[in-house]
Amino acid sequence: MELLFYAVPGLMLAGLAYAAYRLIRRARRIGRTWSHGLTAEARCLRMYTTTSGGGGDTSVHTTLHHVYEFRAHDGRTVRFEEANGPATVLEGDFTTVRYLPDNPQGATARPPAPGRLVGEAGCALVFLGVAGAICAGIIVLAHEAFTVSDGLMP
Repeated sequence: MELLFYAVPGLMLAGLAYAAYRLIRRARRIGRTWSHGLTAEARCLRMYTTTSGGGGDTSVHTTLHHVYEFRAHDGRTVRFEEANGPATVLEGDFTTVRYLPDNPQGATARPPAPGRLVGEAGCALVFLGVAGAICAGIIVLAHEAFTVSDGLMP
């Protein structure tokens, strides 16, 4: 029984740590692309939406996706997909993309907004940190409860 109070929050902590790692990695990649990347003109080949949620009393979340194609400076044709892009870019439109020469598939069509990137990543990290603190608190409280009860619980 005690294991449940350690294992579940422990697994949740591991998941939260992994989410924070992925979030930081993504923010660093986008920031590097904005600051050190090359630019190219890309064409939007396709635009589509996906929805999630909507079951029972939950709200529906719609994500806008764009598929872009551009020619890198070395002559390669690169196609990539980006979620949550600008709704003003339609199929057939041309836009500027930024990419790193060693990773052109990691290109982005989002205009540079480092302050917004830091703000979004910071808010998400605060949320993950609060959730992690709650999990750690549950582990500590469970440990204290089991220590004080000293085996009195069935």
